[in-house]
Amino acid sequence: MSTRFFDSTAVAAQLRRSPLFSSLSDATLLDMLSHFRRETWKHGRCVTGSESEQCFHVILSGRMKVGRINPETGRMVTLFLLDQGDAFDVISLLDGKPSPVTLDAKDDLELLSTPVEEARRWIEHHPEFNYGFLPYLGRQMHLLADIAGDLALHDTETRLARLILRYVDTDNSHHSLRLIHDLSHEALGEMIGSVRVVVNRQLQHWQREGIIISHRGKLVVQELDALLKKAMHHSHNAAKKPFSGKSKNHY
Repeated sequence: MSTRFFDSTAVAAQLRRSPLFSSLSDATLLDMLSHFRRETWKHGRCVTGSESEQCFHVILSGRMKVGRINPETGRMVTLFLLDQGDAFDVISLLDGKPSPVTLDAKDDLELLSTPVEEARRWIEHHPEFNYGFLPYLGRQMHLLADIAGDLALHDTETRLARLILRYVDTDNSHHSLRLIHDLSHEALGEMIGSVRVVVNRQLQHWQREGIIISHRGKLVVQELDALLKKAMHHSHNAAKKPFSGKSKNHY
């Protein structure tokens, strides 16, 4: 990790595109940045939540995976895939307790950081920050609820379809994916509570059906309507099927 000074005006313009900071005035945003320093994390760097709990971070560029690991089995589930304009750890910022998560830099990262206590003091003096912060926190809570619901209610094919649809670039007519387009099958499995071999088998099946294609290691949705049906079909079947008291666990 390295640290350095930065051009506050340029960074403020960059953060202005984030819903977390878009409601702040220029003066307030520049005052906030005066409390931060700039950091760089190399791709592949992993730290625990307890190691980073003393600082509040804002991502300027790159992707950060936030996950939980079972220390006995080594299995991981991804809770968030953060990118430009996102912040972590917002829960520790609120309650002051260490977060039992692992942070994994999926790219070279450019970050802003400040001590958590200083971030709390700044928010107390600038309550207007909450106009963006509370909706941002709400979206993260909704995402966690979606993950919990998917794991409890849907099979692997449905969970994978719903994951891909969540990241389809709706502004692109070619249905390319944001953030997850170049992730490994193992990383995709961690996002849906599955494993590499199962995700690989499902994606190959969809490629044979013409639903998705893999071009130069990047996933692209070819038939959006067909993928939507995959996401909904098993949900409807699960709702109609009576509970038998027996279940099968398929990764």
